[in-house]
Amino acid sequence: MAEIFDILVGGLLEGGVFAIVALGFSLVFRVANVVNLSQGAFCVLGAMGMYYFQTVFGWAILPAAFAAVVCATAFSLLIGAATFVPAVSRLPPSSTLVLTAGLLTFFIGVTLVVWGNQPYALPPFSGEAPFVFHGMRIPTQGVWLAGVSSALMIGLWLLLHRTTAGAALRACAENPLAARLMGINLPRMMLLSFGLAAMIGAVGGILVAPIMSLQFDSGQFFTISGFIAVAIGGMGGFAGSIVGGLLLGVTEQLAAFYVSSLFANTLALLLLLVVLILRPTGLFQAGAQRRSDVRDDVRVHRALVRLQGPKSLGFAVALVGVLVLLPALPLPNGLLPSLVISLILFIAVLGLDVLMGYAGQVSLGHAGFMAVGGYAAAVLSTSHGWPPLLATIAAIALSVVCGLLLSLATGQLRGHYLALATLAFGLLIDSLAVGLVDVTGGPSGLVGIPAFAVAGFAFDTPVRMFYLTLGLSVALVVMLAGGMRLGFGRTLKAVRSDQLAAAALGVNVGRVKVVAVCISAALAALSGALYAFNFHFLSPEIVSTNRSFEFIAMLVLGGEGTLIGGFFGALALTLLPTLVQDFAVFKTAVEGLILVVIFLVMPEGLFGRVAMWLQAVPLPGGRLKRMGAGR
Repeated sequence: MAEIFDILVGGLLEGGVFAIVALGFSLVFRVANVVNLSQGAFCVLGAMGMYYFQTVFGWAILPAAFAAVVCATAFSLLIGAATFVPAVSRLPPSSTLVLTAGLLTFFIGVTLVVWGNQPYALPPFSGEAPFVFHGMRIPTQGVWLAGVSSALMIGLWLLLHRTTAGAALRACAENPLAARLMGINLPRMMLLSFGLAAMIGAVGGILVAPIMSLQFDSGQFFTISGFIAVAIGGMGGFAGSIVGGLLLGVTEQLAAFYVSSLFANTLALLLLLVVLILRPTGLFQAGAQRRSDVRDDVRVHRALVRLQGPKSLGFAVALVGVLVLLPALPLPNGLLPSLVISLILFIAVLGLDVLMGYAGQVSLGHAGFMAVGGYAAAVLSTSHGWPPLLATIAAIALSVVCGLLLSLATGQLRGHYLALATLAFGLLIDSLAVGLVDVTGGPSGLVGIPAFAVAGFAFDTPVRMFYLTLGLSVALVVMLAGGMRLGFGRTLKAVRSDQLAAAALGVNVGRVKVVAVCISAALAALSGALYAFNFHFLSPEIVSTNRSFEFIAMLVLGGEGTLIGGFFGALALTLLPTLVQDFAVFKTAVEGLILVVIFLVMPEGLFGRVAMWLQAVPLPGGRLKRMGAGR
């Protein structure tokens, strides 16, 4: 009995933290109808801030906590005013969702630069001795957590129901258009909700720091956990957020004790997928819902820029010609292997471009398919002696099956629910890669993977791998470019522009999305297999969720819906740390900043700018095609 009690107490403590983060998610979602993926970063900022005020200035607990919360909230208001509010006003919700993922990556990178990668922890507020109640031992920090969580719930209720600002927030949540017509400053309310959510996150981080050690990337853990909690409980509902967080915490603790700590996240993610499939709005219906007659999607389409005609052919021939000649040039040390990595990652980004750029479906777990392909090819070639080519084909087939099952199971999901399902898939694959130690090598990874070979010819040098990946990339771009000019490509663009209108015109939207997912999964699997054969090593860290966000950054930087644009993004984010070694520590922060800036300032991406420049070149027959397409 005492054992069960200890497990439940541990689960409730962990779930209490998830519930606090989920509260922030719900608040922003109710007002802006956007899932703010940067929410978890404020937990770390709050905890790190308190650590700083306590250790450097020697402040007591309450002054240090107050100062940390104030600083985190003020910083969030500055960031929100510069990025979040303009994005909500100018971009569709799916693009804003990806932008907040960029904010999360940026915050993680900044935390790494400022605080380093060492773990931090705070002392318990009331000492180490537990609180004893009828013979039951409860950690004192748990009492603080329960009390502050209750205070936050009461405070939010009073704010929303007993103040003028709260009434304005509720009006924006129920009917933004009517609220605007009544004179309510909608951007100001969005900024207020963003700041309040950041304050809640900072308080949660301060409360949890004495329970678990924090690192620079803990923000991603809090974001994912809070996101799962609010999805289970119900988007936009405060009570559902609390129950969802507690349920998630208890589930993970029970799974860790009775199954394995390595599979605790796996079972929690399976629970999330089941909830998303059976009840997408969550187990508890949110209290305040937007009116169904109000169209929430912001129909501001991001411009896609594509070259056609002789200019397009000339540009492609020139680019391939330069790349073919590169190995013959006196390149700096390490540049050619980096080019190989860029081309391998470009193949995965190419698949993501089909799914996001052409079909308009946001995927936050694209690296999951890369992991399936990489591990399948590596295991078959190392443990079962399969030839690398045959192992790669089998890996691609397995990844396509996974993509087919995922798309069929989530076929009715759209927007942030679909994005959450893809994120859950990526996390699930990552969790299995860590937990299946006998198959994948666990956290240590797989070693001894052979080089890729065809008919006895091994691609075991950087030059050979360069020409292999270049040839595959060119062939894939040519095939996809041809396909996009046919009826399938037109249906993809129609689905991206407006799924309802496409369905009304007779397009089988479900089938189109399934095919797009399968193409994306196949290319990601090919990329994963080539990655494993190139490095002769594969670990979960290489194909984790961070890689999924990196793929999105590469695609957005290069230019969505262009096929070739992802190459420029992959090249920039891969070569820059190689050429400028001092830049490596800033890589994560720059990737996040790129996502934010490109969305707000240069939506056409690098290739779009190149295409716009080529438009001005007086070559006969070249023409620039602009398309409006939105998610």
